[in-house]
Amino acid sequence: MEPGSTSPCGGEVVVTDRKWRFYVRNPERLVARTLSTAGCTADVVLTDDRTVQALNARDRAKNKPTNVLTYEQPAEILLAFGVVRREALREGKSVAAHLTHLLVHGALHLQGHDHHHVGDARRMESAEAKLLARLRVSNPWKNR
Repeated sequence: MEPGSTSPCGGEVVVTDRKWRFYVRNPERLVARTLSTAGCTADVVLTDDRTVQALNARDRAKNKPTNVLTYEQPAEILLAFGVVRREALREGKSVAAHLTHLLVHGALHLQGHDHHHVGDARRMESAEAKLLARLRVSNPWKNR
């Protein structure tokens, strides 16, 4: 496990899966910029599928990895490298762009957004698209 670094937006960034560094240049800077733009302070853990699967099973009773898990207390966003990479490849985008989208998604969850109902999902997608535009990342909802 690599030591974490404190980002300018107040959270710690911990990279536990070194593959993140192969696909994302300076992930700490990407995380800090994204969370700052989203107005969010949270710790971020860039980890592996196995870790996220264990937490997802324990906390959500879903025994499978997911791309992003968000916890409110303390504010923490965890991302699973394998899932994020596979989704990025399937969607034809870089791992860094997909990571940025998922960080925005997690930040919005921490700010009270949700997507369980159609109206809530549309509002959250709109908020994501606006933040991603400020970060110069393509709107993931445009070609659906």
